[in-house]
Amino acid sequence: MKVKVLILPKRGLLDPEGRAVKEMLVDEGFPVKEVKVGKVVEIELERDMDIKRMVERYLVNPLVEEYIIE
Repeated sequence: MKVKVLILPKRGLLDPEGRAVKEMLVDEGFPVKEVKVGKVVEIELERDMDIKRMVERYLVNPLVEEYIIE
């Protein structure tokens, strides 16, 4: 079983990389409203397990990041 975890900065927190990408896109004529830059972690599991617990304990910083498990 494969799982993808999308990790993004929490809404309202500073995202300097996202801001830089947004500014570059706007300068190039793309009318974007918001850009967030995060990371994707792809995990291949050997067996069924508590994925949410694993993600919250080891992969994200819950103070500044939010996540989506696919």
